[in-house]
Amino acid sequence: HIFYSCIAVRFVMGNNSNLKYGARLINTVLGDNSTISCCEVLHSLIFPGHEQHHNNSFLVAAVLKGQTNIAAGATLGSNHNSRTNDNEIQAGRGFWPGLCSSVKHSCRFASFTLLSKADYPVEMDIKLPFSLVNNNTHTNELEVMPAFWWLYNMYALARNSWKYQSRDKRKRKHQHIEFDTYAPDSMEEVIAGRKLLEIWTAKAAIQEQGKRLEDYDYKALRELGKTLLQDKNAIKALEIFGEDMEKSRRKVRILKVYEAYHAYGDMLIYYAIRNVLSYLKEHPQDNFSTMLEALKEDRREKSWNNLGGQLMMTRDLDQLREDIKNGSLASWDDIHHRYDEIWEKYTIDKLRHAYLSLCYLLEVDSISKEQWQDLLNKAIDIQEYVCQQVYISRKKDYENIYRRNTYRNEEEMIASVGLLEDNSFIKQVREETALFKQEIENLSQRL
Repeated sequence: HIFYSCIAVRFVMGNNSNLKYGARLINTVLGDNSTISCCEVLHSLIFPGHEQHHNNSFLVAAVLKGQTNIAAGATLGSNHNSRTNDNEIQAGRGFWPGLCSSVKHSCRFASFTLLSKADYPVEMDIKLPFSLVNNNTHTNELEVMPAFWWLYNMYALARNSWKYQSRDKRKRKHQHIEFDTYAPDSMEEVIAGRKLLEIWTAKAAIQEQGKRLEDYDYKALRELGKTLLQDKNAIKALEIFGEDMEKSRRKVRILKVYEAYHAYGDMLIYYAIRNVLSYLKEHPQDNFSTMLEALKEDRREKSWNNLGGQLMMTRDLDQLREDIKNGSLASWDDIHHRYDEIWEKYTIDKLRHAYLSLCYLLEVDSISKEQWQDLLNKAIDIQEYVCQQVYISRKKDYENIYRRNTYRNEEEMIASVGLLEDNSFIKQVREETALFKQEIENLSQRL
């Protein structure tokens, strides 16, 4: 739909997308299930599930990989570096810049990065997924809190996948889309993020002790960091700083490192067990042994690509490009058919990646039945944590006395926003948690 005084030049819009209320769209592809209004977007490639409802702008090329939301007043790619607007911004799925954020090109953001309201003065490369980024002008530091969504905003995180699936009202679903927050792209970033936290923690400890960093190689740094991150008290006094995340000489302070490191680990377990449950639910004739036989692979595929919402392994993409180059895929119909073939095997590719991610986390080549049982029990604890945090993060809105100030009394507030216990999404997560526990119990019998 395009309506109410819009200007659109050289553009493509996907299914179930809207352009409205005076928006300007120029040289841009707008993906499925997206809405742009009241703003300008130039030279951008925007994947499905994009929301941009207020006065804001992209001033240089941008690649936004889906499930993104641009707040009012955000200015992305502003040309304040005295050079031409000759580069771009790249953002993984779930990119949310805050109100009136100003971001310069060239920047790259990991999946589910949340920018607090700020004028970010230079280029950034935020490598830690699910992070909250803040420009602290008082200390002149960039602050990054990894796994912020998991630790403090579970309601929004848990609602994310459900929200985008429920809004998928396309009549023709040609474009394949991965809606799940926990997918190979974001989980590979989680694995890489854990490694970075190990390295940076180790360096902080070595410098605190007055030792030479040159005496430690990459492997030794990771081992030291891994050991330190098992004990919260061991790193409590450390100041841990990130590296190569901002084009400046100021410090990049990493917050809540211990909590984030273990949150990342829990996310990997949650991702893997949910995929195992889904597979065995769809294949009742299989058990763990037959499933593991199907998942045998020498190595985990670490490189994944997001093509308009569809995730695929880099080796599949490389083969696709090679077949286009050599003429094996001679038409758009041939290319689209290959996309369909890759999507058909994505479920097993994703499951294999999830399983091998668990092997990486446990530092084993294969997982024993005893380890599986421990992981299933751990998954129940994680699901209960998710359920509890969904409730707690929403409960904050009800306990905030300033939010009550706009109502005459509590009865009026309840009449307006409803009882917390009646929240439909909280009820849904509780039902899913009960079902998850039952499925785990059934799964335990198939070990």
